[in-house]
Amino acid sequence: MPAAEKKKAIAEFNFRKGIVVATFSGIMSACFAFGLTAGNPIGAASLQAGTNAIWTGLPKLVVVLLGGFTTNFIWCVLLNVRNRSGYQYLASHVRAEHAGLTASGGESGGAGLPAQPTAADLKVPMFGNYFFSALAGVTWYFQFFFYTMGETQMGRFGFASWTLHMASIIIFSTMWGWIFHEWKGSSKKAHLLIAGGIVSLILSTIIIGYGTYLKAGH
Repeated sequence: MPAAEKKKAIAEFNFRKGIVVATFSGIMSACFAFGLTAGNPIGAASLQAGTNAIWTGLPKLVVVLLGGFTTNFIWCVLLNVRNRSGYQYLASHVRAEHAGLTASGGESGGAGLPAQPTAADLKVPMFGNYFFSALAGVTWYFQFFFYTMGETQMGRFGFASWTLHMASIIIFSTMWGWIFHEWKGSSKKAHLLIAGGIVSLILSTIIIGYGTYLKAGH
């Protein structure tokens, strides 16, 4: 990271706030699973209508994901209004005052940019922006697309499906981070904490699996 970005990251550091946000995010993630469970009647109705069992989890996603879409849509509109940046959806060039905006909610960074941006600095890669945004959205959705397919095949062990899903996301994304050296330059303590977290996730998944095995045996 550039020196200016490092200083900014240190200035924004707040361990207590980070723990609160992380805990809240974890709880709300579990609520997503509760929403899918509450939507089981929708899946049952689609099954009765003749839908193959493996696809019956998809209609539930329409309802559950509508909540996330609504909050994200409202927040994006508020940011567009506050930053006066709504025009950027269709503009080929941004205004000079927006040339240094970061993706952190509207704070102007401007690090490394000339005092008066040139036309090249203000040009917007419109096709790339929309293409990669769409690709990211489709890729993100696929996790739930395939998750609901797998969940329908787990039968009475379906209660463990969300745990396996979330643990797999964290484990494999962290592994990719190591492979691509995203943690290069971090302290040994940071690497040990990450490794400890991954081991905890793997052990918890094994315990859930073993508990399911014991229950099945009785």
